[in-house]
Amino acid sequence: MGKKGERLAIALTSAIAVLSIVTGIATLGYQPHVTPLAAYVPEAIRTTVSLTGAFTGFAMLLSAWGLKRRLRIAWYSALVLYPVTALQGVAQSSLLSLPLILLSLAAIPTLVANRERFRREMSLTHGQWSAAAALTGAIAYGTLGSYVLRDQYTEVQTPIDAFYYTIVTMSTVGYGDLTPTTELARVFALSFIVVGTASFAYALATLVTPAIENRLTKALGKVTERQLEALEGHVVVLGTGGPSDSVLRELEGRAEAVVVTTNEEQAKQLRSRGFLVIESDPSDERALEKARVSEAAAVVAATNHDERDAFALLTARELAPDARIVASAVDVENVENLRRAGADTVISPASIVGGLVAESAIHGVDVGRQVDEAMGTQEDLESDRGGGDGDGETPDSGDGNS
Repeated sequence: MGKKGERLAIALTSAIAVLSIVTGIATLGYQPHVTPLAAYVPEAIRTTVSLTGAFTGFAMLLSAWGLKRRLRIAWYSALVLYPVTALQGVAQSSLLSLPLILLSLAAIPTLVANRERFRREMSLTHGQWSAAAALTGAIAYGTLGSYVLRDQYTEVQTPIDAFYYTIVTMSTVGYGDLTPTTELARVFALSFIVVGTASFAYALATLVTPAIENRLTKALGKVTERQLEALEGHVVVLGTGGPSDSVLRELEGRAEAVVVTTNEEQAKQLRSRGFLVIESDPSDERALEKARVSEAAAVVAATNHDERDAFALLTARELAPDARIVASAVDVENVENLRRAGADTVISPASIVGGLVAESAIHGVDVGRQVDEAMGTQEDLESDRGGGDGDGETPDSGDGNS
């Protein structure tokens, strides 16, 4: 379904998230349950489902956030949460839940049909993985420990009570309603206070701080050392202008990219779109080291200046002998020069366009439309003409040397 289908899937997920939150809260105090299932659903289950419905709505908001960034894991989470919200709506047995049920079921085909639009992998640093593991381990330790020792605590009787005790302790809220009554329980509580609060603080600093830092750095127009150190398997784009602008549109939302450019105005625009930008000469060795070109999966040089691109490629190849380097040649005569400079693949847009125009003129075939359909971008182009944002995505194609 293309770009329009992608936007529809994101919009539906966001709408379901809001409906789930609103419906969950509203049905807590809405007594006339008018659906036929009301007589068969116990009040305790309706109340529990209403509470969890709000929680599911917040989880769905995270999925919508991930879908906007085309994350594959967000697609899977939304696919799981759609039936969950529908079942919660059924269990709530309220007329207010009918829109939530219908929209959740109707959104599934749209999400499935646009699966290929959400294929970006989520990458976490080793520190973030360790923080997530520490937080998960601490929650499991606190919940299991307090539940096993429930007879030695006041008011801890169920796993929910144990989980509640764990969260209020780790977050340092400490309401004081659940307290240890024996020496063994106090020893456990002391150990959990140390482990739980330390894990919570570490996870908060590791998982949340980078997100805040990213917002600040975007506003300030700077790249932090933390961001650069975390780079691995990314794409380094050498220079801006010309074909590189189209390259960046295709990379946006699909791969992590670092742009090295001397153009201050373009650097500012790219930062506002979420790219990491290093303002320096693309052929400068220190700039490429800062961009961690040695850890990059690919390097792209596609400006309007073949000579400058060649110098940048020489430096990139020296620093990243294993990276795949792709270049665009403005002049057909420079294809071999760029290849000798270190490019694995050199594409000449002028040569390709010339061949397509000649083919269309000789055989009377609309080659342009055929290419658009083959690349899967026809709907994106139509969206751009109608005022879209122009960040269409095309399927990966094979290597080509022209």
